[in-house]
Amino acid sequence: MKADVLLGLQWGDEGKGKIVDVITPEYDIIARFQGGPNAGHSLAFENTKIVLNTIPSGIFRENAQNIIGNGVVIDPITLQKEITKLLELGVPVADRLYISRKAHLIMPTHPVLDAAYERAKGDNKIGSTLRGIGPTYADKIGRSGMRVGDLMSANFKDTYKQIKEKHLQTLRLLNYDDPELELKEARWFEAVAFLSAYKTVDSELMINQALKAGKKVLAEGAQGTLLDIDFGSYPFVTSSNTITAGACTGLGLAPQRIGEVYGIFKAYCTRVGSGPFPTELHGEAGEELRKLGHEFGATTGRPRRCGWIDLPALKYAIMLNGATALIMTKSDVLSGFSEIGVCTHYETAEGLTDILPFDLADAKPLIKMLPGWKQDLTGMSSADQLPAELKDYIAFLEAQLEVPIKVVSVGPDRSQTLFR
Repeated sequence: MKADVLLGLQWGDEGKGKIVDVITPEYDIIARFQGGPNAGHSLAFENTKIVLNTIPSGIFRENAQNIIGNGVVIDPITLQKEITKLLELGVPVADRLYISRKAHLIMPTHPVLDAAYERAKGDNKIGSTLRGIGPTYADKIGRSGMRVGDLMSANFKDTYKQIKEKHLQTLRLLNYDDPELELKEARWFEAVAFLSAYKTVDSELMINQALKAGKKVLAEGAQGTLLDIDFGSYPFVTSSNTITAGACTGLGLAPQRIGEVYGIFKAYCTRVGSGPFPTELHGEAGEELRKLGHEFGATTGRPRRCGWIDLPALKYAIMLNGATALIMTKSDVLSGFSEIGVCTHYETAEGLTDILPFDLADAKPLIKMLPGWKQDLTGMSSADQLPAELKDYIAFLEAQLEVPIKVVSVGPDRSQTLFR
């Protein structure tokens, strides 16, 4: 068997959580392979809405095993809050959740470092969620991090103190102090004790043994391709590999073990925080998209920047990920627009191109306007019911992207998902 991958093709917030929840019945294992609590995967069904930050989006499905892989960084406090919410909803989390021993831990000092670094950047700040993600990955790369498996070590507290002191030295150099650090530290240790009741595993062995036994595995990505640490709009990116290759390193999958790659994108485009965004709409249309799409961060609540869909960026993301099928979300948000913009090329100093340039900040979008649709899509139950203008829009995108759009989402609920 091969593991399928589902990930975002834009700057995140594409609707991955909903789609994973919808297709989970086809899989035995759902595994998150990168990112941390800066992710916010929203799920809506049966008048219930919940946001998952760390736990895979298959947690609500009875027969699915959910793995937090080694490539994820875990904040014990956030994870405890997630589990508590799920328990209140009657979800038997302990039966369905597995945590990799090799996943790194976000310590109380990591978010403080995050805030200190962001303040030091001044006007050049990245737009971090201040969750400590970057400093945790930095410690991981610097070989001075703490992993879930270390919690079982007799030297755990000594290791913790050594790493904490290193962080405090940096904070003193940056002249930054958090008066609530001791309180946060006490809360962190409480969360660590809480999590000790949950299963920890060598997730790379669990996943590969499951594939060998013929079980179906879905690797769930967080953020989006254009936030990838290597291939995104650097330095305004996240601190992990958000692309298909990240599923290999974040779960211990060999490249030949990758099967289908489902790429998710919005019918338009959004971005949170700083960084280049060529198709961003600054006027009334952008505000309308934000309002209709409820474009506010699921984790931070920050308003998202909104703009038209960007085909050069999508083509680039499809290439990097080897996407075999596409899933378009939030097509219902565009209902009512008389015309819909599509960026087909960029104007750059080197001329017209449909290739993502090294410096995206200097790219000016060439926008093609297509007819919009007026119908409310949210009550439709079949792709055959879609208005002709939307069908034409989908056909245009497929011709440009050269990959079929297999699923169209017409609302936030799992039932508002149309298969083509």
